[in-house]
Amino acid sequence: MTTELPFRFFDCDNHYYEATDAFTRHIEPAYRKRTMQWAHVDGKTRLLVGGKVNKFIPNPTFDPVAAPGVMDEYFRGRNPKGADPSVLFGQLEPIRPEYRDRDARLALMDAQGMDGCILLPTLGVGMEQALTGDLPALTAAFRAFNRWLDEDWGFAYAGRIFAAPYITLADPDNAVRELEWALERDARFVVMVGGPVTTALGMRSPADELFDPFWRLASDSGITVCYHGGETAYTRYQRDWGESDFTEAFRATAFRGIASFDPMQDTIASLLSRGLFHRFTNLRIASIEVGSAWVFHLFEKLAKSYGQVPHLYPEDPRETFRRHVWVSPFYEDDLAALLALIGPDHILMGSDYPHVEGLAEPASYIKDLQNFDYTAAQCQAVMRDNGRYLATRRPA
Repeated sequence: MTTELPFRFFDCDNHYYEATDAFTRHIEPAYRKRTMQWAHVDGKTRLLVGGKVNKFIPNPTFDPVAAPGVMDEYFRGRNPKGADPSVLFGQLEPIRPEYRDRDARLALMDAQGMDGCILLPTLGVGMEQALTGDLPALTAAFRAFNRWLDEDWGFAYAGRIFAAPYITLADPDNAVRELEWALERDARFVVMVGGPVTTALGMRSPADELFDPFWRLASDSGITVCYHGGETAYTRYQRDWGESDFTEAFRATAFRGIASFDPMQDTIASLLSRGLFHRFTNLRIASIEVGSAWVFHLFEKLAKSYGQVPHLYPEDPRETFRRHVWVSPFYEDDLAALLALIGPDHILMGSDYPHVEGLAEPASYIKDLQNFDYTAAQCQAVMRDNGRYLATRRPA
């Protein structure tokens, strides 16, 4: 049954499935063997990253691929038969044109009632950590990736598909050049993953003054910086608890799901505690596909910290958060509590389409809002207005 909305909505968490040459089509020849390559291993096509088989995505060709939303119930916390996640994928299907072709995607968006979307990586958000041992190769890989993205999707195609180039801060000068390049091509969003940044000088907070030229340009240009879930430096900490030190999609362990360390929470905590938003007052940060549970934990800590050491903050950091950060909650989160905490103007609808853990019908997100008593005006803000607001560059 199709969900009918009284408006066309804006989805802040849509995805493509990368073309097989996404990282290789435009790679600089000197880095060809140091970045991404394809190989046949034990009869299967595998992705090599830095010369090692990478398992972030079990089937990185995405053909065949699982249907959208087939694990919806699992991600709502319901798996009564205790089935292994791999079983829940169901029958795989040939890759659909709209996963890789922008005009086919526009036609699908029309059918879905979708006015616009932020279009984000599937494979790309898992690649940075695999190359942190070779920073020149890391930056080269994402330069190539971004040029493929511009060529196949564009950064503001038809004023409706806003593909976000991936920015790594590992080389601060390169990050500025990539942002300048993206801005010249009408990018409205860029994307990165949370956690500390590996640089030639060691690990650094993204709020370190080393990165100020990047943040200054982001602030002055009025672009939106998206933090998206993916492979972060935090995965390495799993090893200290006897877990694997890499992420392999849909091969969960109980510990990983309940451990308390949270790269998104700590990233925003660092940006707040180190005064980034007061150095660059026009910054807009969107948190996507990491849920909203971390927001409540962070606000508890911010309240106590501000009570203890108010002299270390220019203002109540919770107010700074409410001004500069937008959050796309999982549809299974406590949406009423989030509304009370940060208000309707900083909550973003995100369906995660066409991923298995997302919604098969993106418009149905409104049902979860309505289940938590969002008013019609609040639903429209979350489902359309806030995303459209962020899709417009607002220079300082």
